[in-house]
Formats: sequence, structure tokens, C-alpha cells
Amino acid sequence: MHSRAKKALEVFLKEDIGKGDITSKLLPRKKISAIIISRQRGIVAGVSHAREIFNSRDCKVRILKNDGSKIEPNDKIMTVAGQAYSVLSCERTALNLLSRMSGIATQTNELVKIIKSINPKVDLYSTRKTAPGLRIFDKEAVEIGGGRKHRMYLDQMVMIKDNHLAVAESLQDIVRSAKKRYKKFEVEVENQDSAIEAAKEGAPIIMLDNMPPKEISCIIQVLKQLNLRKGIKIEASGGIDTSNVKSYAKTGIDMISIGRLTSSVSGIDFSLEVN
Repeated sequence: MHSRAKKALEVFLKEDIGKGDITSKLLPRKKISAIIISRQRGIVAGVSHAREIFNSRDCKVRILKNDGSKIEPNDKIMTVAGQAYSVLSCERTALNLLSRMSGIATQTNELVKIIKSINPKVDLYSTRKTAPGLRIFDKEAVEIGGGRKHRMYLDQMVMIKDNHLAVAESLQDIVRSAKKRYKKFEVEVENQDSAIEAAKEGAPIIMLDNMPPKEISCIIQVLKQLNLRKGIKIEASGGIDTSNVKSYAKTGIDMISIGRLTSSVSGIDFSLEVN
């Protein structure tokens, strides 16, 4: 497990436990066993992190459903055994992370299935619209659901967005500056003229932001007519969800990015039951 993830899990636990779980301290000191059960249908994600949370407090865990598995209501996800105080003080942190990650994986998987049914070559990407402190886990959940991470941090790839263009001298200048230093970078554009300019300057990835599918199809056709489409990846982003993702997948793009994969999460319900 990534060291950043381990450190984050410890922070999550300390946030919940504080100076100690005073309710569980009232219980007799004895060992118990428990089982985590799903209450909804979906794709499970975060199992390895839930195990790490319990293991960090000397509990033994047996995983029954691995990350990426389809789950139904009342499916058994994992068993936990250890001191009652340890199991119960870890319960909420483990369940919260399982719930969020599984919700992201489930939503991602549903969208990926729709996209791939239209065009298997189009990939679904997450964005940086993640909950602060949870990016590692949010992005991992997207991958478990069949999506892709895009960039994790600002230092991983140049992405020239509208506010960068507002500060820069021109689109041409900032693209040329990026080309001198990096082989891979992306430019966000909001109209056909800017898309053509970015393509002419050799931007390897062009994001068509907040455009309807018809406009995207038109831009891609124009780029083909100008012999500018080859070697360039086209990404669509902004306002895309289950209601319109099919239309976007039909446009001829290569990538679809959806912020609400991680910004608007509907968690999957899990519960821990002591045997």
C-alpha cells in the first residue's frame, strides 16, 4: 500500500477516535468477531484500505469480496476479529471509506458500460474535483470501477485551462512554451477557432469544454478536413452524466472526463455486525 495512503488512514482514524472511544471503553475487555455486510447492489471498492484500518489496531481480517467485485444486498464483504474496543473504534472509519469508494466505483462502472457500448475506444476519466484529503482513494475507486485517473497532482502534467489563457499573452505563446518542456500536455478550449489554433500549434490533447455533442462532432470533422485530427487526442468535459453520455461517446472523441464521479458521490451502504 502507498505510504501516503497509510498515513491518510491513520489521520482518518485519529480524527474519529480523538483521545479515545469513551463508549467502547465501558465494555468488558474481550475479543469479538464481526462481519461487514453490504446493504445495496454495486461494485465494492476500498476493501484493502478497510483491512489496513483494522490491522493497524491489531485486528485480524479475512476478505470475502475483493475490490471490483459485484455485490448484492446482504453480501458478506469481510470478517473482523480482535479486541472489542479495537474493532468498534475502527468501525465507522472503515465503513465510511468503503461506502464512499464503492459509491464512486459503482457510478464509474455504470458510465463506463454505457460509453463502451457505444465506442469501446473511448475512455472515462476522473478529474481533480475530489474531496480534500481523499484524492488517493477517490481516484483509486474510479480505476476500480473501470475508469482512468487523469492527473493526480498539478505536478504530473501541464493542463492549460481558461484562467491560464486569461493570464497568458496568447494561446499560441503558452502552447509553444509547453512544447519546449513537455511532450505531453493538454489545452482546454471553448470554441472551434481555439481548437483549430491549439491543433495547429501541436497540442497533443485538446479538451472541448462545456460543448454540446453536435458542436464537438462538427469540430472533429473540421479538424479532419484540415488534416489536424491525426495524433491528437480529443477530450470532452463539462455537464456530462448518464442522461447524455451516449451522445458524447458518439461524437468521435477519445476521452470523456466527468467531475461528478468524485464530487457528487452517493455512497453504498454497509454495516458491521458483531457475531
